[in-house]
Amino acid sequence: MKKAGWMRRTAAAMALVAATLAAPLQAQQSDVVIVGKEGWLFPAWGSLSEVDEAAVQSSTALIAEAKQALAAGGVQLEVLVLPDKVTFYEDRLPEGRVISDSVTRRYETIRNALQAAGVDTLDARKVLADTRASGKDVFYRSDQHWTQPAADAIADAIAARIKQKVPNLAGTPGTGMPLGSETRERRYGDLAELFLDPAQRAAIGRDTFVVRRAAEGQSLLDDDKAPVHVTGHSMVQAYFGFPQKLSNDIDRPVTVNWKSGNVGPWVVLLEYLESAEFRDNPPQVLVWQMFEPVYGFGPAAQGQWDNASIMTAAQWQARLHKALGR
Repeated sequence: MKKAGWMRRTAAAMALVAATLAAPLQAQQSDVVIVGKEGWLFPAWGSLSEVDEAAVQSSTALIAEAKQALAAGGVQLEVLVLPDKVTFYEDRLPEGRVISDSVTRRYETIRNALQAAGVDTLDARKVLADTRASGKDVFYRSDQHWTQPAADAIADAIAARIKQKVPNLAGTPGTGMPLGSETRERRYGDLAELFLDPAQRAAIGRDTFVVRRAAEGQSLLDDDKAPVHVTGHSMVQAYFGFPQKLSNDIDRPVTVNWKSGNVGPWVVLLEYLESAEFRDNPPQVLVWQMFEPVYGFGPAAQGQWDNASIMTAAQWQARLHKALGR
């Protein structure tokens, strides 16, 4: 967990293997990736047919509790649920594989549950649908992460919400992250690199990833207090450009902590709230990024998170309130 200057460490950010969202621990290799048409790959740890609505409600209750506890300390929680790749590219699934009506509606099921619990959220699915309608892909073909246009569009939308809810952001205007020039690199996506054998990988081929170089002047942000912090999984790391664009949009520094997806969002949030950085410099806005297909996997989801991340809901609540002093 670093101040915004960590973003200039491009070499570390380019290490995709360390950045990947890992599959559930119990999955075998044949269960990890769905190989679709035209080399499109999909992570297989989200159900294509079923939605556990009780689990959605349980996760929502914990999120609402976190929102209330943070608000009591003056921190605005912005919950960002990112939609499932497969719902945008169902036509690329292999023959005979379809998503059910309940999975098609899953994102709205989650948003409706959050709304009923008093947690207003961005409709990220609509933002990405509009981006794709403009002719831009929102996910990479052989990778489960989002493209730069998708990350930029969500950053723009989250920035607009922050400006509306917290019009007087702390800090100095002009300290936002400058955006560097774009660069392209050809390589295998994470789903191909990590979960396919060499012959399968060669058949799928490489994708072109578009990322931004570090811009001049980024080191000037190192010592600035950040009024916005982002916590989540590898979608929000610097490599894919979301925190830089968000910082540029709000014209203030943004800090980030993230872990790969097998750690789960529950521990990632706690790691930040239990840190000296949060204790000494709490942000005005905390963006907590989650992921639609695993939204219902709570803190105690055995086999979904790594063993060190597993805890009961009561243990998670206790750590949350202890970290916040309330």
